[in-house]
Amino acid sequence: MTTTQPAAETLAKVEVLADLEEVVHTLMESHEAKRVLWFPSELLAPPPDTDPDRYVSELRKRAEGISLPMRVALALNLLTEEGLPHFHRLLAAYLGSDSFWTRWTNLWTAEEDRHGAVLHDYARDSRILDNPVLERMQFEYLKAGFEPAWDKDPYRVFVYTTLQERATQVSHANTGKLASAYEPTIGEVLANVAKEEARHYTFYRAIFKEVLKRDPNRALVSAAEVMPSIDMPGVSMPHFREMADVIRRAGIYGPRDYLRIVEEQIRYWAIDKLEGLDEMGKVAQEKILGIPKRLERVADAMESRSRAKSFSFAVAFGKEFSMA
Repeated sequence: MTTTQPAAETLAKVEVLADLEEVVHTLMESHEAKRVLWFPSELLAPPPDTDPDRYVSELRKRAEGISLPMRVALALNLLTEEGLPHFHRLLAAYLGSDSFWTRWTNLWTAEEDRHGAVLHDYARDSRILDNPVLERMQFEYLKAGFEPAWDKDPYRVFVYTTLQERATQVSHANTGKLASAYEPTIGEVLANVAKEEARHYTFYRAIFKEVLKRDPNRALVSAAEVMPSIDMPGVSMPHFREMADVIRRAGIYGPRDYLRIVEEQIRYWAIDKLEGLDEMGKVAQEKILGIPKRLERVADAMESRSRAKSFSFAVAFGKEFSMA
C-alpha cells in the first residue's frame, strides 16, 4: 500500500526539480528543433485539386475494411488522448504554475491537444465508430477523474510519464500499422501521433535520469513504487478493461510490451550501476532489478490462461466478434 508523502520530503523533492531549469531549457530546445509541427486539418485534408466530398466518401469506403478489434483499439487510443485535462491538472499541480516548468507543461499540453483532436476528426470523417456513443464515453471518462496513487510525489510523476508516454507510443504505432493495411490515412495519422509521444517520452526519461544523479536514494524509492505496474490514464473510462483485453489479443499492447518498456528504463537509467546508496536506496534498487522477472511471470500466466472470447462494444456498433 502506498503511503502519503511527508510534506518535508515532498518539499525536498520539489527543490531538486527546481535545480533542473538549465536541463529543461536544453531539452526543450532539442525537442522543438527536432519536431515537425502538424495539425489535424493538414493530416486529414484532401490532396490539392481533389473534390472534398469524393475524398471523404472514398475514405469511408476504405475504412469499411478496418476490423472490429482495430476499431476498438482506435476508440481506446482516442479516448486515452482525450484524457488530456487530467494530465494537465496533475503536471500543473506538481510542477507548479509559476516556474520554468510552466513553459514545458504548456507546450506539452498544446502538442497533446492535437492528438485527441485528429483522432476524433478521423472517427467523424471515417464513421468507423458510433460517434455519439464515443462522445458519451469521453464525457463519462473525464467526469470520473483520474487520481493515481503516485500523484503526491513529484518524482513518481516523472517515472509514470516516462512509462506511460512510451506505452502510448507503442500502442499508437502498432494500431496504425495494423489498421493501415485497410486504410492508409489512419496509419499516417497514428505515425505522427506516435512520433510525438516518443519525443515526450525522451524528455521525461531524461528528466528522471537527472533526478537520479541529484537524489538517487529517494528517486529509486519512488521508481520502485511505480514501475511494477501502471494504470493507463484511461483506466476510469467505461469498458476500459475489456477494451484493453482486445488490444492485448490483437498484439497491439500487452504485458510483454510493458516488460520491454521497464527493461528499457532500467538500462537507460543504469539502475544496476548506481553505487553509494543508503539502505533505503539499495532495497529499492534490488526491487526494481527484480521487476522484469515478475512481469515475465505475469505475462506467461496471462497467456497460458487466455481462452477464446467474444466481445461486443456499443462504440463499435454493438457488433460481436471473437478473438483467440
